[in-house]
Amino acid sequence: MDLKHQASASTSIKSAIEVQDDRIKHDIFNDKPDLSLKAIRKYFATRFSTLFDIPVLKSEERWYEIINPIPGLKSMSKQDYNFYFLGFLAWSVDSMDFFCVSVSAPDIAKTLNVSITKVTWGVTLVLMFRSVGATIFGLISDYYGRKWPFIVVCFLFIIIEIATGFVKTYPQFLAVRAIFGILMGAMYPIASVTALENQPPKAKSILSGLFLPGYNLGYIFAMIFYRAFENSYKPGEGWRALFWFSSVGGFLLMIWRFFVPESEAFLRLKQSKKILKSHGQITGKGLFKSFDKSILITIRTEWVLFIYLVILMGIFNFTTHGSQDLYVTMLTNQYGISLNQKTVIIVVCNLGGIVGGITLGQLSELFGRRLTILIGTIGAGAFLYPSFYNSKQNYPAYFFLNFFVMGNFGVVPIHLLELVNATHRTFLSGVVYQLGNLASSAASTIEAKLGSNFPIKGGKPGAYNYGKVMCIFSGAIFAAMLVAIILGPENFHRDLKIHTDITDEPLEDDEYDEDYSEEHHSIEKMKVGVEHREEV
Repeated sequence: MDLKHQASASTSIKSAIEVQDDRIKHDIFNDKPDLSLKAIRKYFATRFSTLFDIPVLKSEERWYEIINPIPGLKSMSKQDYNFYFLGFLAWSVDSMDFFCVSVSAPDIAKTLNVSITKVTWGVTLVLMFRSVGATIFGLISDYYGRKWPFIVVCFLFIIIEIATGFVKTYPQFLAVRAIFGILMGAMYPIASVTALENQPPKAKSILSGLFLPGYNLGYIFAMIFYRAFENSYKPGEGWRALFWFSSVGGFLLMIWRFFVPESEAFLRLKQSKKILKSHGQITGKGLFKSFDKSILITIRTEWVLFIYLVILMGIFNFTTHGSQDLYVTMLTNQYGISLNQKTVIIVVCNLGGIVGGITLGQLSELFGRRLTILIGTIGAGAFLYPSFYNSKQNYPAYFFLNFFVMGNFGVVPIHLLELVNATHRTFLSGVVYQLGNLASSAASTIEAKLGSNFPIKGGKPGAYNYGKVMCIFSGAIFAAMLVAIILGPENFHRDLKIHTDITDEPLEDDEYDEDYSEEHHSIEKMKVGVEHREEV
């Protein structure tokens, strides 16, 4: 009788452990994709029905209550605001450092005695190396935490920005910009996860809407401070002081992050993986017993989604590069607009991008992520023609083009985080974004090449109809965006927090290093006792 009770208890305990493990795996991993013909047919048959499965129609709240961001912002704690602005400002400073080269390219070229085209290779190198940084630091952040990778990247930013201000030769310039590319790629995923993964559900859309347009804010900062430091150093070398000044942002962020604790979401992920490791769920066998094979599970479950998201992010980044990269060149060469007027246009239109991100980000609470991006793409298409034809007078239309293009980008951070799994959230969201960026980095080169086929009659040598090319090119990209969004998945309002049976209260890092929970500890003790009796 005792043996029967022991066997029954053993079965019950093992069953409880298996249920717990399955719950944890469901929490931190996505399901393996079903690639059967039946599942594929069902998926594509539901693309339109799911697109118009509008959240506001299923909510008990009124539409004006849902779109009101104030309750969501009020639900944030001081620590939530700490995390958000750490991430948002890190991305903005990152962007400012990137655009410091763009706005001062003529001065850098003159100082280093090279052409402007060669200086722009520094920009290209940044784009090329961003995916390297996203891969390396994304994995580090997912395995070791958000806090210290953030601090390390900020510290390296400081060194590279100061070093850029001291370069004497063109090869030195290229070297420091390549390293900066790695750091810029590293900062985006760490910053986005820091900013968004711990936030209350009601606040996520508005916070996502503001996050990526921080890129526009960085552009504005670069333009403003370039004018401020233009004559602050040796004649024609004010750009050096601009880079030295830009290192201050990294220093302040590094100090700030040092005094903010580790992300609770990561600590819960760490604890969840610790439970699975103790049961051999995510570790190898034999010589590989200590190897964390969670990345292999992620590859098995995310590879289809990964390919789709790289394509989607490539199209997304083509919308910005295609509509923005040659815009200043067009204003200068095609329309002869002065530097002061260009500065005003760029600042105002980038403000349009920031407003658009906030607006469409929060609008996605009403319509969902995919339908909001669809609306934004159609809106952007409506302003293509007036933005690029007679831009000297129609530049207000470019404000609205930026409004919708960057409005779509306002939905991107939360859309990505809701789709990828929690285990490699930083790695996956960062790499797909940066690979998409890499794929689209040739947009300006393509447009410039096509533009050379349309010289302006009676214009100055080298004056081409870039507006015509940008309009047609962007129109084709917007059409591709519509197709990609309609065919893609969505996981609206997925809970980004990780739920374990540890406790409902926030835990400190050292608490997670203790026994997982009283419940889990009891199960483990019972399991050991039963195994001992079975051996006897």
